[in-house]
Amino acid sequence: MNTIPAYSGARISGCWTLRSDGSGGSEGSLDRLLPSVSLGLSPRKRTTSQCKSEPPLLRTSKRTIYTAGRPPWYNEHGAQSKEAFVIGLCGGSASGKTTVARKIIEALDVPWVVLLSMDSFYKVLSPEEQLLAARNDYNFDHPDAFDFDLLTHTLRKLKQGKSVKIPVYDFTTHGRQKEWKTVYGASVIIFEGIMSFADKALLQLLDMKIFVETDSDIRLVRRLRRDITERGRDIEGVIKQYNKFVKPAFEQYIEPTMRLADLVVPRGGGNMVAIDLIVQHVHSQLEERELSVRAALASAHQAQPLPQTLSVLESTPQVRGMHTIIRNKETSRDEFIFYSKRLMRLLIERALSFLPSQVHIVQTPQGEDYEGRSFHGKRITGVSILRAGETMEPALRAVCKDVRIGKILIQTNQDTGEPELHYLRLPKDISEDHVILMDCTVSTGAAAMMAVRVLLDHDVQEDKILLVSLLMAEMGVHSVAYAFPQVKIITTAVDKKVNDVFHIIPGIGNFGDRYFGTDAPPDWSDEDLDEPSY
Repeated sequence: MNTIPAYSGARISGCWTLRSDGSGGSEGSLDRLLPSVSLGLSPRKRTTSQCKSEPPLLRTSKRTIYTAGRPPWYNEHGAQSKEAFVIGLCGGSASGKTTVARKIIEALDVPWVVLLSMDSFYKVLSPEEQLLAARNDYNFDHPDAFDFDLLTHTLRKLKQGKSVKIPVYDFTTHGRQKEWKTVYGASVIIFEGIMSFADKALLQLLDMKIFVETDSDIRLVRRLRRDITERGRDIEGVIKQYNKFVKPAFEQYIEPTMRLADLVVPRGGGNMVAIDLIVQHVHSQLEERELSVRAALASAHQAQPLPQTLSVLESTPQVRGMHTIIRNKETSRDEFIFYSKRLMRLLIERALSFLPSQVHIVQTPQGEDYEGRSFHGKRITGVSILRAGETMEPALRAVCKDVRIGKILIQTNQDTGEPELHYLRLPKDISEDHVILMDCTVSTGAAAMMAVRVLLDHDVQEDKILLVSLLMAEMGVHSVAYAFPQVKIITTAVDKKVNDVFHIIPGIGNFGDRYFGTDAPPDWSDEDLDEPSY
């Protein structure tokens, strides 16, 4: 479709109904549980729902890397300043909610969208309930079948930008699988389920409420096909369950919540008029929430003393000599790598001295006690900001046996000048660790701030994060320290200036290009990070 099909209608109590012919009609005056959400129907550039362009991602056998990154979701103070936009999809069983959700995701054409299904939050059944479920005598379509407390807690955290773990429900065994799925980084959350509007706490988390209306005969046929082919049920059991539980539950609990919807979508995923309307509104909301972080950093915290959380390696003749070599533009790549590695080893050793320790008494081979020190914590994890930060991993591994390593890919958007998150891979249970965050150069601090924010969103404690960098600009030091005053910053040198294009002055050049032997683009920045090679 090249244009939006025309529609007409009257909005009553905040509810639009898009009929099968594409026209709107009123449903009468309705009482609303919550104030209506304005749909923002002002004219704007249309987003095509049948996008032929390639999706903004690269897939490999083990991971997905987004080529369209996630822009900052926090302000220059490091605090989250915008929550994810949550769309709630409600409707009867097999009404086409998931199809509508996927159509919205396809038409939005933005990478940071999460589809959260209510089906993941069925309660764990007792042995007696398991027997009822095996005989198709357990009511999965009643509100009591869902773990609303866990669901509300999970959706709230995800809306706040936090990393969450989602249970994986097995419809064959009627139980949760051992491994839960980790989800993080949503700009848009699409939450779908038969009871999406049945809980007041859930409703308060929804920014837009959509009801998918489908004929009951069509829903029955779809349910038969799904439950028999995908869930291993027999036809008699499916029909028995439908007549005993599904149909009555729809009439008692689900259909009445249609009045709470901002938008009623007949025909499900085939109603492209409704899909286009939803996509336009979401795009307008995302545009209103755009932030400019790097520009704010460049104008803040100037002419202030360096923070106490900063530790600079003592500028001995050896350290000064190594800086002389790696800063020299005439230095060969081999020499650059050799002396950079020497500095990295010194830097990592310095960083380790800031980890908590406790008294540890051991007995020497001579049979005497020695009062020493040992690490007082659960684990040490290294996280590199790709690609330059990856060069510091060997130095960390050389001094920390069996250290776990995570990776974060952040690149500068050349159109907006803002850092964007493209990919992350963090070890499990990182929230309990002391984290050494590694990047070779920090100019404005925009990329480092984003990386710290990612760690905080994964529940890493701020005072357990150590940012290590070979070279930093004063601006970057101030930016990180002001936003995250408990993060320890360790570097080998601090340069005073950053020029108009965010190069550190006098600086070291583009560290990644000099280390890996690649050519920098004309508009490179000290914090630009190229695609990593795996």
